[in-house]
Amino acid sequence: MLTNNINSQNDLVYGIERTDQYIKLLKNKKIGLVTNHTSKFYNKKPIHLVDSLIKRGINIVKIFAPEHGFRGDVDNGEKIDNSVDKKTKIPILSLYGSSRKPSMEDMSELEILIFDIQDVGTRFYTYLSTLHYIMEASAETGVKVIVFDRPNPNGHYIDGPVLENKAKSFRGMHNVPIVYGMTIGEYALMINGEKWLKEKIVCDLKIIKMLGYYRNKKYTLKEKPSPNLPNEKSINLYPSLCFFEQTPVSVGRGTNLQFQIIGHPDWKGKSFNFKPVPMIGAKYPKHSNVLCYGIKLTNTEYLSKVRIDWLINSYNISNDKENFFGNSFHEIAGNFTLEKQIKLGLSKVEIKKSWESGLNNFKKIRKKYLIYP
Repeated sequence: MLTNNINSQNDLVYGIERTDQYIKLLKNKKIGLVTNHTSKFYNKKPIHLVDSLIKRGINIVKIFAPEHGFRGDVDNGEKIDNSVDKKTKIPILSLYGSSRKPSMEDMSELEILIFDIQDVGTRFYTYLSTLHYIMEASAETGVKVIVFDRPNPNGHYIDGPVLENKAKSFRGMHNVPIVYGMTIGEYALMINGEKWLKEKIVCDLKIIKMLGYYRNKKYTLKEKPSPNLPNEKSINLYPSLCFFEQTPVSVGRGTNLQFQIIGHPDWKGKSFNFKPVPMIGAKYPKHSNVLCYGIKLTNTEYLSKVRIDWLINSYNISNDKENFFGNSFHEIAGNFTLEKQIKLGLSKVEIKKSWESGLNNFKKIRKKYLIYP
């Protein structure tokens, strides 16, 4: 499990913890929160941001919930309905249901919208798209956005193909690589600065910066960010293993080694085996109740690059190459090229070489918005 300690980095202060930087701004205002289970204080007893603000007399009008829900326990891709928080009776509006952008009605009454969600630094983690849409809705309605910044556990490197326009989706809305090496606050500045919102509008944005954050340090998160990223190893492997979500290969959903193993029922020559079963966060796991054979990656070196050799090798040993890549593989890859490159038999070196120009261009853009060393 993820620890409540940030390794030995006790000098790191999260944005949420810097109350002196934002409480005065919230007084006598109507506040909306875009948040989930990761938004907590960890002094003595964990306390959620919602409860903390209510104790301070802040008027929270609405809560907006992203993918996986306000409590962070809903399956990947599962639609979420509007509801009411049982404890506080505050309305919870889903941003992962029939609509993914707050409507004009949703934004009514609000004066400030706070975004505080733990990110993992990958393009296809949909909290980035939620950030985009709340910034856009706020720009259209004159609501101020405050982002509480948080460490990026994959912030120490930049890699992967840069998203091409024809592959844009809710899994990836911006021309960034799979791993972009920025905090959520820095990313918000880039959305504004690069005029990525509709019609190039810009929202009134404030970042509550962290203290003591260095992107090249290794950080252990205080909460698992989503149901199938249970620990540091899974988060580090996620950028390289998410490709498999659009293939017949299991990444361990339905086991206790999510995003730390890969396997398939046909890989009988492999010594490691596992059987996915339905569980919280994985109601319908791939190959449910079927014995899979594969590779355990828990002892893999700490990655500072996107590894595609696992994907290439899996395709090469597949008994059904025709149906190996799913219809939405391009949304995860960020292009239609990677699938073609693998089918043509290009090596990992050749494939990664094709990413270089896009990465170099992105690094120039990224540099303008960095807050931390």
